[in-house]
This record gives sequence, C-alpha cells and structure tokens, in this order.
Amino acid sequence: MRKRIYGNEYGFQTRAVHTGNDVDGETGAIKRPITMANSYELPYDPSDLNWSSADKNLYTRNGGSNQQYLQEKLASLEGGEDCVVLASGVAALSGLFFALLKSGDHVIFSSITYIAVYRLLNELFNNKFNVETTIADTSDLNAVRAAIKPNTKLIHIETPGNPTLTISDIRAIAEIAHENGAFLSVDNTFASPYNQRPIELGADFCIESLTKYINGHGDAVGGAIIGRKELLDIIRAQSQVNLGGVISPFNAWLIMRGAVTLPLRMRQHNENALKAAKYLKTVKGVSFVAYPGLEEHKGHSIAASQMSPGFGGVLSFGLNAEHDTYNRFVSHLKVITSAVSLGHDESLIVFIGENDERQYLYPKEFHNGFFRFSVGIEDIEDIIEDLRQAFEKENLL
Repeated sequence: MRKRIYGNEYGFQTRAVHTGNDVDGETGAIKRPITMANSYELPYDPSDLNWSSADKNLYTRNGGSNQQYLQEKLASLEGGEDCVVLASGVAALSGLFFALLKSGDHVIFSSITYIAVYRLLNELFNNKFNVETTIADTSDLNAVRAAIKPNTKLIHIETPGNPTLTISDIRAIAEIAHENGAFLSVDNTFASPYNQRPIELGADFCIESLTKYINGHGDAVGGAIIGRKELLDIIRAQSQVNLGGVISPFNAWLIMRGAVTLPLRMRQHNENALKAAKYLKTVKGVSFVAYPGLEEHKGHSIAASQMSPGFGGVLSFGLNAEHDTYNRFVSHLKVITSAVSLGHDESLIVFIGENDERQYLYPKEFHNGFFRFSVGIEDIEDIIEDLRQAFEKENLL
C-alpha cells in the first residue's frame, strides 16, 4: 500500500492529486470508487454503538466513505486540522451558525457577503433564535472594533466579498476577535484555498462553497467547514447527523475528482481575470471595474498580502448605460454565458439590477446596476473579443 499524502511536506498540487485517494483494497483500483450505499455492515455485537456516531461508517447521514475522503483532501489543502463536508455552501454556513450560536449571542458579519448569510443572520437567526447581529464594513478595522460587544461570539467575514470584491484583513480581524473572546469564520469561496488559506492567517473556521472553484465543473453541489477537530465534532454531530445536511456520495465523488485540477484551473482563472479587468478599464462605456488584482483597488495591498499567487477569477463592472442596455449587452455574448454561480470552467456573467435588496450596503458606484463576471478558463483572447463585440454593438467602445 502506498504512503498516504496529507501534510505540508508535499506541495499544494501534489496534495490536490493524492490526498484522500488510495488504492481500493478490494479491487486494486488506483482511484477510490463511489460508495452509494446508505448503510454499512454492523459489528457482531452492535448493542454498544452510538447510533448518531460519525466516527465510523454506520449510516450515510452520519457520514460516508466518499465524504470522508473529500474531507481529508480539503483539510490538507486548507491547512486545517479537520473538515466537515455538507450538502451545499449554504448548508455549511447555516451548519456553522446553528452549532456555534445560542440565544443571547452577538454576531458581527460583513456588509458585503453572500445573500444567504445576510438572510440567515440578519433575519432568521435574529428573529427565530434571538441571536443579536451587527452588519459592519469589515474592510474598516475601526468599524469592526466599534461593533464588538461583551456578548460577541462570532465575527463572520467574506473576502473577497460577493458581489463587490471588498477585501477584509483576515489576520487583523482574527486578532480583534480573539482579543475579545470571539471566533472568526471566513468564507473563502471567491479565493479558493489555492489563493488564500484563512486558517493559516488565524481564522478559526474557513467555509467553502465546493460548488464553485473546488469542484470547478458546474456539475455538483457541496459545502465545507474547516477548523479544529474539537469544534468540528460539534458541528458534525449537530448540523450533519441531527439536521441531516449530509452531502450525497455522488456529489462528494464529483467534487473529489474536480479538486484534483484546482491548482491548474486557478492559475488560468487568476491570469484571465486580471487580463479581463485590465481590458475593461480601457473601455469608454465601462463606469468602474472592481477586482483586487488591480493596483487601484481599495483593498489591493491587503489582498496582495494575504492572497497568493493570484486574486481569483471574479470581478464586477458597471456600464455608463441605462438598465436595458445591460440586458442587450448580455444577449450579444457568444462565449460568456448568462447564469448564476461562479468558479466554473466556462465564463459566467449575471446582471444585478438597481433593486437588489442589499443595495444600501454596496459602494455608491454599484447603485445603478452592475455585472458580476466569473472569468472562466477559455482562451483569454476569445473572452476579450466576446466582450469587445458586445460593447461595439451597444456603441460603448
């Protein structure tokens, strides 16, 4: 049996290929198979078993083989001690909040963050469970400090933030959290562990929507929480076993397969997004471009200090145009697809209009509508030409 590959003695790409994989003991296959069973054989005397245990294979809601293999890989890639993989990115977020928070706790979260976080913390946990919440501009450390209360249990940030690409200083906010007896969780979906590893920067929890870059092919859904084992055991018991947020074996297998090429894909996403952002800056009809890889981006220096080797594949930009021009522009595109989600191999674009419910939290330049653009791994010349011909048809060049 070959040596199992986990730790930092191996490079990121080697671990992306090998960690979590091994020779199948029964067939000798060099790729672990999909185990679709929902139940596993019990020992001779099962009477002493904890039927809610996730420590061994009993029932797939408690955890299955393919999930365990994927958890090994992600913990290694993120630089974490342990990992829990759940059914979606939102299952990971809600699972973390459900297991960690109780009535009377206070949470600070980024003003720029995924819509599900806004609804979970600003509405559901607040109204249903009496969890106090404060929305803060976490790109401003003074705003974070000012939001701290004696009952602050968690600071949750997203960097780069969805959809405005706002950057927050992970290391500095971790220090603020820990000085005040709070945890820090970081949604790392826009960056991926290839570009940014929040655990290594002091965060207690890292959340990934595996649906995005880690899977990378637009054909599977999953989410992950990475952190210390003692804390993840609580999340595993409460939010997986007892809430049932388990990932399917097939999705776990697909994401495991997609993660192998994460380093290769991210290099291309990083390169293409930077080139696309620089091109968009030259277009007369573009009102602004938000991408942390641009030196003029407000958060560029912090992003450069905590993201390496690149700045991810997502950018946002606006047009000097009326509402329907955005829709017509999209209708002209041939290579770039109009669709939600991000991190796919193909380029995706979505028009976010002026009536977005969180508009009041966005920087002013976003208030007249904008595009969120997930730059894919196609030839960058084809991506730029696709944009150019759409601009030309709307007289925006």
